[in-house]
Amino acid sequence: MGFYRKKPVVIEAMRLEWATWNEMCNFAGVGKVADGKPEGCYLDEQGLVIPDDGSDGHDRIGLLIPTLEGLMVARGGDWVIRGVKGELSPCRNDVFAQTYEEVT
Repeated sequence: MGFYRKKPVVIEAMRLEWATWNEMCNFAGVGKVADGKPEGCYLDEQGLVIPDDGSDGHDRIGLLIPTLEGLMVARGGDWVIRGVKGELSPCRNDVFAQTYEEVT
């Protein structure tokens, strides 16, 4: 057995918020999950995906992200990370803050 350190790598990331939704659409290539693209969604109080019934009462933003591990959900406040091979994945804000620092 040996010990290994993660190689330093610079990634692109964007925080999922209503204020950044248009930018997120461009960053993540938002479209339809059926086409293999991330798709916007609404979430209930427990963070579960709810259907869009056309009403304006939804205020919890979400993003369905197809990954190699299956469909994942980014919730408002989470980060969406573009990996070294261009793959997208969600990351909770607290984990992101512990793992990454901004590159200037």
